[in-house]
Amino acid sequence: MTSHQTTQTMKPATAAKKLGVYLEATPTEFQEGVVSRAELAALQSDPPEWLQELRRNGPHPRPVVAAKLGVSISGLARGGVTDALTTEQIEALKQDDPEWLRKERATQADVRKETVRIKERNAERSGKEQGRS
Repeated sequence: MTSHQTTQTMKPATAAKKLGVYLEATPTEFQEGVVSRAELAALQSDPPEWLQELRRNGPHPRPVVAAKLGVSISGLARGGVTDALTTEQIEALKQDDPEWLRKERATQADVRKETVRIKERNAERSGKEQGRS
């Protein structure tokens, strides 16, 4: 009996998410096709010009916009940003530095500090428990 391997494919939305690009800005053939794992790996290792351009100038999906602004995706929504933004629009927002952005950045910094504190506390507890056994 010979083993038969099927090629695993994914929807364009999944591939776009893994590539960190906004699906609606990708070429039509990408949006309408399916992407195999091998094709995804090839796109990641040797991105074509359209992918390089999207990554450089956008429009970027909300997770990328949030990361570039240093806020959470929820923070974007609270600030009224619900659409994909270009790199130019992101830079303009950084320059304008609106109140909501300053507030969301501070919130995100607090969340990071708390995450580190909890991780350190849990590591300390784990070390104490191992010392008892």
